[in-house]
Amino acid sequence: MKKICIIVASRANFSRIKQVALILRDSPGVQLQLIVGGSALLYQYGNVAADIEKDFEISARASFIISGDSPSEMAKSTGLAIIELTTIFEQLSPDVVLTIADRYETLATAVASSYMNIPLAHTQGGEITGSIDESVRHAITKLAHIHFPSTELSKSRLIRMGENPKSIFLSGCPSIDLAKQALKTFNPDVNKLLDYGGSGFSLDWNQDFIVVLQHPVTTQYHSVDQSVQETITAIKDLSMQTIWLWPNVDAGSDLISKRLRELKASNDNHIRFFRNFKPIDFLHVLLKSRCIVGNSSVGIRECSYLGVPCVNIGDRQSFRERSANVIDVKSDSSDIKNAVIKQITRDRYPISSLYGDGNASRFIAETLIHCNPTIQKSFHD
Repeated sequence: MKKICIIVASRANFSRIKQVALILRDSPGVQLQLIVGGSALLYQYGNVAADIEKDFEISARASFIISGDSPSEMAKSTGLAIIELTTIFEQLSPDVVLTIADRYETLATAVASSYMNIPLAHTQGGEITGSIDESVRHAITKLAHIHFPSTELSKSRLIRMGENPKSIFLSGCPSIDLAKQALKTFNPDVNKLLDYGGSGFSLDWNQDFIVVLQHPVTTQYHSVDQSVQETITAIKDLSMQTIWLWPNVDAGSDLISKRLRELKASNDNHIRFFRNFKPIDFLHVLLKSRCIVGNSSVGIRECSYLGVPCVNIGDRQSFRERSANVIDVKSDSSDIKNAVIKQITRDRYPISSLYGDGNASRFIAETLIHCNPTIQKSFHD
């Protein structure tokens, strides 16, 4: 029995690995070990664990978020995550660990598994964004033994970083598999979305709306407040129905959340606030929307395949490969407003397969099942 371990530490983690986990769960000769930790355990970030339990048995829970809103708390949480995951790996004794993308939880996973001589597989390596996430992603690459890049350019970067081409498997991004499914199952009937409740303005789901999802830029921690205020000003000036989701658990998220609570209390807006949607339902929300606004990678990755217009604000996604659906603007209320108006007055963009064709999950799962990774790294010269 091959034991394959996946760590889910946020709502983004879950959406980008759920399809892989489902295939592994149902594969003979495989024991899926699912560790849920970090913000995925916390109510204020959507209590993702409750959604996970509907489809999976959780093997272990890892609590490692230190309360606070500064870069030092992120660093401390990383250290605590290494300790917690090391203990869990000792108990589960996985044959291979699969980690996702570029967050501090991902770095903690990579450090713990590599020091324990557990082969490490990594998705979305080789991408650049110009922030701390990029540095973390490249550090994980040097610790990982199997690589599943999403794009051709990312694969070439991994090779230039010295990774052995034989350990690199161009897969596409598993989140595109879910986007492909969302396109097939989309129904304009939004009754199921009413179950999420939310708070604030009473949204009419059958009228046009936009989606806002803005995270802090940790390398610009001291300008987080100004940045979110510019976005709030733009959205209020637009006077259009808006769905606004709470930010992730990076340094600065508490400040953004405070501004959103103030905005909600003012009752002077057309905004309904949500903590979380199930991955497939969130994509259906995006498909029904006119545009996504903010700095989440979902606007660049999944929305490129869905054809949903995106207004990307600021530097959080700088240098990431993007398709025609993205308009980049600086954090200025006037620029944001004008870009949103441009995006909502056009049709959907053509489907882009930049980040995959919707078949990544099975490829990743079968590669993990059949390969025999070694902890001895073989570098490419």
